[in-house]
Amino acid sequence: MNSPDASNDSPLPVRTYLQFAQAASWLQSPLLLAVRLYWGWQFFLTGKGKFEHLDKVTQFFTSLGIPMPHLNAIMAASTECFGGLLLLLGLGSRLISIPLTVVMIVAYLTADLEAVQTIFSKPENFLTAAPFQFLFAVVLVLAFGPGAFSIDALIARKLGIRRPGA
Repeated sequence: MNSPDASNDSPLPVRTYLQFAQAASWLQSPLLLAVRLYWGWQFFLTGKGKFEHLDKVTQFFTSLGIPMPHLNAIMAASTECFGGLLLLLGLGSRLISIPLTVVMIVAYLTADLEAVQTIFSKPENFLTAAPFQFLFAVVLVLAFGPGAFSIDALIARKLGIRRPGA
């Protein structure tokens, strides 16, 4: 089966749609850059804030019943702070997206458990909970990669590696 393209033997609506889709795909890397820059910075600031107030974060984690609250506060702060910087730079983006995703899932399951429990009956609670946008951003980067404007892409080009979806 031939792959779809905008060849002249395709009907005009099909050609038009395929040309539009190809043109719109040029927005992928700038969008991923914007997501990485904004949310990488937000992760960094959040992690830095946890480090600056580690005693309060430890107390909060204790109140949530998180085991080893001090160690977990340090781990969450480190993952968010340093992971955010890596995300911002586009270095190891897909790899760092995994621990960042885990941190956001844990945040949902501890601090916003009600939002998870009512995801189908009150989806607005899930969508407006603090972890949602962070989680959405890292899942985008995990699924689509960091885009062309990233250190990952520079390394891939230098090594002659063709990135998936490039």
